[in-house]
This record gives sequence, structure tokens and C-alpha cells, in this order.
Amino acid sequence: MMKRILLLALCMAFLVGIQPCRAQLDLLAIPGVADLAAEYGIDPSMIRAPTPDEMRQFWQLLNTTLQSESIEDLAWLSPYAGMALGYLDGIPEARPYADWLRQRLDYLMVAEEVVREERVAAKRPPPPPPTRKPTSLASPPPKPPAAPASSVAKKKTMSQERWQKRIARRPPPRGAAAYVDRLKPIFVAEGVPAALVWLAEVESSFDPEARSPVGALGLYQFMPATAERFGLSLRPEDERLVPERSATAAARYLKFLYKRFGSWSLALAAYNAGEGRVGGLLKKHKATTFEGIADHLPSETRMYVPKVAAVVKVREGADLERL
Repeated sequence: MMKRILLLALCMAFLVGIQPCRAQLDLLAIPGVADLAAEYGIDPSMIRAPTPDEMRQFWQLLNTTLQSESIEDLAWLSPYAGMALGYLDGIPEARPYADWLRQRLDYLMVAEEVVREERVAAKRPPPPPPTRKPTSLASPPPKPPAAPASSVAKKKTMSQERWQKRIARRPPPRGAAAYVDRLKPIFVAEGVPAALVWLAEVESSFDPEARSPVGALGLYQFMPATAERFGLSLRPEDERLVPERSATAAARYLKFLYKRFGSWSLALAAYNAGEGRVGGLLKKHKATTFEGIADHLPSETRMYVPKVAAVVKVREGADLERL
């Protein structure tokens, strides 16, 4: 399974606009690629960099999977994205994409853990190996069918204990030391708890240049329209890249969302999934809490809220809803 992840890892590697490097890369020299070719019977002459269409398809697959409600699809994509991150980490120019992917990989890995636990509990065998050989390293095996996730499995992905253990196992991102103390006064000045400055860990790994494949940018990952809505200029300088300006906009947005929804969990769900979606789900399901709509939110959002809560707890010793 781990070798198969190189199929999509290579797609990720060429999405970062490193045109001068393409001709110099020897794909067969990447650890594991030759073994992968042998395993699937690929002629080495067919090993090639993915086409632009294949690159776009990978980003679309990743984004679609994060926005779906399927735990199984996240679990299937987890090892592919894991190797993609390892590959991107080896390319300095790819750091903005790597730091974005680093945090999203958590959702895929937790989904993989839970699906594995569910399979063991139900005594289901692992999915069978692919029966079709890929025609190149840019052509992944088909996704195996998976049983629908139970409500118990969904709740497991939201477990605060699970997320706190995961966050506690690793140190803060390298940029945290440079920005936390600088940005806390900005949050306080906007009337937002200082501990929420750690949202930048979940959004960008504290990389002010972090970039998502759909256009979000900066420490707090603003899309262009939302950035301008909360006072960030995109021209001539993109202020999403300025840590203090990005923090000011994030604090203002969080304050707005908290006033609208009345809890930090719902405010964060709206920050991730959109205030319209969260408001619509609350109305549709006659709910007043994050837990009341969690099953109907994208998988990413369902885990984003407990992840932020865990980061605040581990880094600041504070409870999200008591801030």
C-alpha cells in the first residue's frame, strides 16, 4: 500500500510551478519508484511526469475528498497524500504547498485509523489489491469499494481525546515561535481570545506563505473575496502574506462568526465550511450546536473543529468553549 502512494505523490510534486526542475528530475531515482514499476509491471520507459490535466485531477480529488462526508475516501487517500507531503518537503520551492498539505493530512490519517479500527471490530478483511495495472506513475489503481461509515465511526474521528493525543505527540510548527507572541496582542485588540492565534497552526503550519490548491493564502488561509471583505488588500501587495494583517482579518472574521453563532465550535465550523452552509444546516436540522449538525458537514470540517480545540488545549491549556 505504501508504495502505491507514489502514484499520486508525483502528481503533487509537479503542481508547484517548478518548471526549471522538471527536465532534471530522474523519476526512477526517487526511492521506491523502481520497485513500484516492477510491482505493477510498468515498462521503465513509460515512467513519466504527469500531464497538466493529471495534475489538476489530483488537486480536485484531494479537495473533493476533503469536502465529502466519506470517511472511507479520506482513509483511501491518506497514504497517497502522506508520500506526496514527503516528496514536497524535499523541494524548497514547494514549501507553501507542503505546509498547507501537512495539516490536511491529519484528517486523512485519523480517518484511516478509524476505518482500520472499524474493520477489525467488524472482522472485515482488508480491501483486495488492485486488479488493473496502471499505465504510468500518473495513473493510480482504482479505489476499492468500502462499507459505509457508521455514526460511531464518524464520532471517533471527532474524539477530543484522539486529537489531543495526536497534537501532543509533536512540537509546534517551526514558525510558531516567531509569530505567536507577535500576533496575540492583535487578537486581544480585536476582542478575540489570544489562544485562538493558534488557528494558524491548523490552517497553515504557521507558514505565512502557505498556499492551498484552490487559492487560499497566508497564515489564516483567506480566499480572495473573504480577504477583501475583512479589510485585506490584494493589490499591489497581497496583504494575506503579511502576518499582522492576516491575523487582524482572522480575528475580525472570528469575532463576526462568534457573534452570529454564539459558540466557538460553530464559529470555527463556519470559518472552515462557510457561514452560509453552517447557518443553513442549523436551520434545516433545528439544531443549536456543532454536534447537532456535525454529521452533515464535510469530513474536513467535522474534524477541523476538534483539531482546533485540541491545539488550543495542548498549546495553551485552555478549553475552547470556555475561552
